[in-house]
Amino acid sequence: MENKEPDYVRIFSDIISKKFPEKKSSCKHFLKKEKLSSLEVIALNRILFHDGEINNDHRSYDHESITQILEYQRKHRMTNTEIASVFKLSRNTLAAWKK
Repeated sequence: MENKEPDYVRIFSDIISKKFPEKKSSCKHFLKKEKLSSLEVIALNRILFHDGEINNDHRSYDHESITQILEYQRKHRMTNTEIASVFKLSRNTLAAWKK
């Protein structure tokens, strides 16, 4: 069966080469990877499109990213409110992930 995930490395490479060639050096370490996690995709979005308001309506996180966020919270002993502001999430989303 074929992988249905988008090739984010290729997508962002095209966007950077056509619209943001000046930001290529700051994104180089992401583009060297074979596959990007959802946290890396969000980081690239912030680097490229930091002008405007961030719309969280259609964000989705894979299991690996959720685990990383919750582990970051445990490691730094942060509350749901604190971690929500760092990753621009809802406190309710974090609570649901913990269940």
